[in-house]
Amino acid sequence: MKIAVDAMGGDFAPQKIVEGAVLAAREYQTPIILVGKKNVIVAELAKHDTKNLPIFIEHASDIIEMHESPSKASRYKQDSSIVVATRLVAQGKADAVVSAGNSGAVMTSALRYLGRIPGVYRPMIATIIPTQKGSCLVADAGANTDCKPEYLLQFAIMSKIAAETILNISQPRVGLLSIGEEKEKGSALTKRAFPLLESCPYIKFIGNVEGRDIPKGTADVIICDGFVGNVVLKTIEGTAESIQRMIKTIICSSLVAKIGFLCMRHLFKNLKKKLDYAEYGGAPLLGVKGTSIIAHGKSSAKAMKNAIRVAQQCVHQRINDEIRIEIENPKTHYAPPPDLIHGRP
Repeated sequence: MKIAVDAMGGDFAPQKIVEGAVLAAREYQTPIILVGKKNVIVAELAKHDTKNLPIFIEHASDIIEMHESPSKASRYKQDSSIVVATRLVAQGKADAVVSAGNSGAVMTSALRYLGRIPGVYRPMIATIIPTQKGSCLVADAGANTDCKPEYLLQFAIMSKIAAETILNISQPRVGLLSIGEEKEKGSALTKRAFPLLESCPYIKFIGNVEGRDIPKGTADVIICDGFVGNVVLKTIEGTAESIQRMIKTIICSSLVAKIGFLCMRHLFKNLKKKLDYAEYGGAPLLGVKGTSIIAHGKSSAKAMKNAIRVAQQCVHQRINDEIRIEIENPKTHYAPPPDLIHGRP
């Protein structure tokens, strides 16, 4: 197995990306192909002990910046690190691609060079979020801002497989994110998606869930459109960061608080670890014919190391094969009836 890593993508590239790749190669012994400007990568690798590590370099002369149009950049910047890394997977020279760069360009490149799994309407991003009971998957986390009801149904199918593979949850509970538990509540999209999910025997659908149910761990998989999912993700990230800052302010406010912190520092350390996005690595782009992992734009070395771990998991567990089998399998009967898609449920 080889993992192609976009060494030039992310706010802290190439330093933290290369460092994370070195950590992954050392810990997992997985061959890593660092893709980007060769002279820059060589200079970064020189800062680390890479003796006997399975790290290789694939030169790419260009970079897709965060502000660029994903479709235009991936089309015209054919020698950019994102495109070259994705092509390595398409050519069979790598088994997965990991990038903390322009997520739209990662998705566009995956669609152009890897293609969709037959039968999949839209690929989607499945992001891991910490909960009181462990972790849950939120899908879609930003790939599709405008969705149809049948898209949400397929998101549920693919996320169910991802939860079993990545989170090791048997028969994950699937909830539809809405503004109330009653099936009659929600947007036009959620109201029409509800009966599709409810009638699908392949998933364990528990009905509508509200935003407050996400951190409680009420569901193992949260289904929503990409616009809502991305807002949820960024809100949870911001809340976690704010809580950590508030705790730090309170601890520094008095001697008694400092003493209390010293007595409970192990508990605070565990809480910080649970809330740290870097622990969860990257989010798989599901529905494409190849493993593509989208890492956080602010990925640290630890976050990149864990994103590579997620890529390794997805390849080992053959998650895309599982998705293809279930999408093509008529016995699961989740192909939505025309009256539920086009008519009023």
